[in-house]
Amino acid sequence: MRIFTIFSFLLLPFFCIAQNNNPNYDEELAKELNADDYGMKSYVFVVLKTGSAKIEDKAVRDSCFAGHFSNMQKLAEEKKLVVAGPLGKNDNNYRGLFIFDVATKEEAQELMKGDPTISMGIFEVEMYDWYGSAALPVYLEAADKIWKLKP
Repeated sequence: MRIFTIFSFLLLPFFCIAQNNNPNYDEELAKELNADDYGMKSYVFVVLKTGSAKIEDKAVRDSCFAGHFSNMQKLAEEKKLVVAGPLGKNDNNYRGLFIFDVATKEEAQELMKGDPTISMGIFEVEMYDWYGSAALPVYLEAADKIWKLKP
C-alpha cells in the first residue's frame, strides 16, 4: 500500500498537467498570433474622451471626423487597430475606444498622430496596457464581411 501511495504522488503532477492541455491547440496559429501559453498577449487599450477643442465650423469638424474614420480604416487594414467603436452617453465624457495590436503606448501614440480628431483636440486619450486574447485580431476577417453601410 505504501508503494502505491508513493507511486500515486509521483504521478499526480503528470496527470494534473495532462488535464490542463487543450486538445484543440494549434501551435502554428498560436505562433502567428504571438500568443503566450495561455492564448493571451499584450495590447494597448485607448479611451477617447471629449477634448477641450470647440470647433464650431461644421466643414472643419466634418473634415476632422472624415480623417478620423479614414485613419481607423488605414490602421485596421495594417492590422494595428483591432477594435474601435463609440461608447454610449456617460458621465465620464468617454466617447469611444481603440485596442491597438502594438507592444507599447509610444507605438499607439505614433499611430494616433494621423487622427485629426485627436490632433485638433476634439478627443483626448487615456492609454492602458491591456492583456487579452491573442485571437482578437482574427475577428477582423469576419467583421469586414458583415457590415452593409460604411460609417
